[in-house]
Amino acid sequence: MDNTFYTDLKNNKSGSFFLIAGPCVVEDEVMSMQIASHIRKITDRLGIPFIFKASYQKANRSRSDSFTGIGLEKALKLIRQVGIELGVPVLTDIHTEEQACLAAEFVDVLQIPAFLCRQTELLIAAGKTGKAVNIKKGQFASAESMRFAVQKVEQTGNKNVMLTERGTTFGYHDLIVDFRNIPEMKTTGVPVVVDITHSLQQPNQPSGVTGGRPDLIETIAKAAIAVGSDGIFIETHPNPANAKSDGANMLPLELLEKLLEKLIRIRKASY
Repeated sequence: MDNTFYTDLKNNKSGSFFLIAGPCVVEDEVMSMQIASHIRKITDRLGIPFIFKASYQKANRSRSDSFTGIGLEKALKLIRQVGIELGVPVLTDIHTEEQACLAAEFVDVLQIPAFLCRQTELLIAAGKTGKAVNIKKGQFASAESMRFAVQKVEQTGNKNVMLTERGTTFGYHDLIVDFRNIPEMKTTGVPVVVDITHSLQQPNQPSGVTGGRPDLIETIAKAAIAVGSDGIFIETHPNPANAKSDGANMLPLELLEKLLEKLIRIRKASY
């Protein structure tokens, strides 16, 4: 898929916010397709542009025995198959310059994890692929400073950049969303996304397993749309309690449709 989808998102061709959604990580050969198909039906009905998201490998884990993936190339091929069969852009995160080149062969959007948003060589490598690049704002970074991350990608000649707010560190075990960051990051001229579910993580727990506040997903999502975010990012799963990664802050898949319907009404009332 070419970058036409990015141009449409940036120009708000649909007149709606867009949705980046999917499971945290590729768990097996069938679940990603099942989740993506379900989301595609909902977003088609509601007229919401959809980008499917799944990680092929989880590098940022608290404990060494945490699930990290089913194998790099196998997972990437499954993500690509979702895009081909459903005709939607697909997104995955990368952690090294080498992974940028590899993942670019399979996906439409390369995502820079929040904790790597200052890594110059990684940003440049992602930009050089020509793929759209979604940069997550670090939990430690200011909204104003993210313009430099955008510039690092754009200096490669790649103007297909997005920024994502995913919360700011609040003490050792919590995050808080500063909604002032949304209009500030929009001054860069790129689409701005709010990562709803990761913003509700409670990281660095003594057990080594990240906690979360999924009961606040609707609250944060409503606020994100009200303040003018261009897109929202939601990790979702048919059974979050059994998810192999980040289940504590995921949205149950069965609740997604009603949430999006509410957000559409807020969007219409706000614009």
